[in-house]
Amino acid sequence: MENELETINAVEEPENESESLAPENETPAPEIDIAGAAIAELKQTLAGKDGEIGALNQSLNEAKVESAELTKALAQAVAAYRGLIVKENPGVLADMITGDSIETINESLAGARAIMEKARREIEADAARARVPAGAPQRMPPDMSALSSREKIQYGIGGG
Repeated sequence: MENELETINAVEEPENESESLAPENETPAPEIDIAGAAIAELKQTLAGKDGEIGALNQSLNEAKVESAELTKALAQAVAAYRGLIVKENPGVLADMITGDSIETINESLAGARAIMEKARREIEADAARARVPAGAPQRMPPDMSALSSREKIQYGIGGG
């Protein structure tokens, strides 16, 4: 390739003025034939490279289409996985399970389980504090201190 460029440069830059002023009727010099052959070879190489670029562009477009299809399939698979996770974990609110990948769904599930467990413990603790013992309350005699004497006698007779 360097020899071709040197040949082209040699043809384009004549050493003296007399060589560049060749009469039009003369036959082309051998250097011009070599330059023409080099140009033809470069044009052929350029055409081959254009063909390669076209093939690579077509391959790139096919890869983009395939990537879009795979992205769509991945989104559907992740949505199906989320549905299964929601179905298998009825104790967790479905709105708490979020994400657009399997890893983020698993992380949100772990967080949701922790929140639900904490809420469950707090509710059980509140219920234990407010627990009423089973059975009837203990019997206590009525408080007679607020009654008048007459009311006390009437209560004692059974008229109460």
